[in-house]
Amino acid sequence: MPLPNKGRQHRNRRLGTQIWKSRFIYLLILPTIVYFAIFTYAPFYGITIAFKDFKIIAGIMDSPWVGFEHFKSMFTSEKFPELLRNTVIISLYRLLFGFPVPILFALLLNEVRHVFFKRFIQTITYFPHFLSWVVFAGIIYNFIGPSGIINLVLVNTGLDKFNFTTNPDVFRTLVVITAIMKEFGWGAIIYLAALSGIDGQLYEAAKIDGAGKLRQIWHITLPGIRPIIALLFCLQLAGILDAGFDQIFMFLNPAVYDVGDIIDTYVYRLGILQSQFELATAVGLFKGVIGMILIITANTIIRRMGEKSLW
Repeated sequence: MPLPNKGRQHRNRRLGTQIWKSRFIYLLILPTIVYFAIFTYAPFYGITIAFKDFKIIAGIMDSPWVGFEHFKSMFTSEKFPELLRNTVIISLYRLLFGFPVPILFALLLNEVRHVFFKRFIQTITYFPHFLSWVVFAGIIYNFIGPSGIINLVLVNTGLDKFNFTTNPDVFRTLVVITAIMKEFGWGAIIYLAALSGIDGQLYEAAKIDGAGKLRQIWHITLPGIRPIIALLFCLQLAGILDAGFDQIFMFLNPAVYDVGDIIDTYVYRLGILQSQFELATAVGLFKGVIGMILIITANTIIRRMGEKSLW
């Protein structure tokens, strides 16, 4: 039954009083709300381009509707299966080989007792995260490029040059390794924070029971950070169609399109270079819908397993 008018008015006054008491907190988060409203939610209107025959002069509002024509063109395109395959394969490789690395690194770093050495290693491994892919890829090219250090050493030893950047057989390996090199140190931060919250008395009790270091890690450390592992895995699984545009764009060249061209780079070429805004938006919307389905599915599975979920 609906609340009486007096009860509703009382509740509204109480809510207004609580908001007024916390007005400075609301004022503090107001710039963040405005930022996301302008740059995240307002652009949602542009999604309608995917369902229209977009004319720049006419604008989004006055462009004619074409329904799902662009989606039909996308699914019937000879290029789309290759793009989807490359995106999923690269993302799965990064998930399979890259996801455990920060966990292992955090476990190893947690065992270091020399404070200065521990901080030194942390600084070195964190630093690449703060470099853009433009800078980091340039550093990588100085090592593996046609005139890089590795090829220079091969030539000076009488061997032939090896084309790392234009060889389709090694391109995906290059992408996975460089992604791990750049982000594993930064990714270990949250695991180190979780490790610091584990009760030290559990390790003392395990030592008394005769448990070695490996058994302590298996029975105490890993269960202690398991909720964080499940949560981050859920988030990373949701981005299975996000193979990393910045990285791929920096390493991609026509010689490796067959194995390295992903959905994001294709959307970039369609939308920016070829001005096919409708098809590019349709492809991007498809990617977003799949990502939403994946994150909801992963979150549901994790919640049913008894772990902490996103919601």
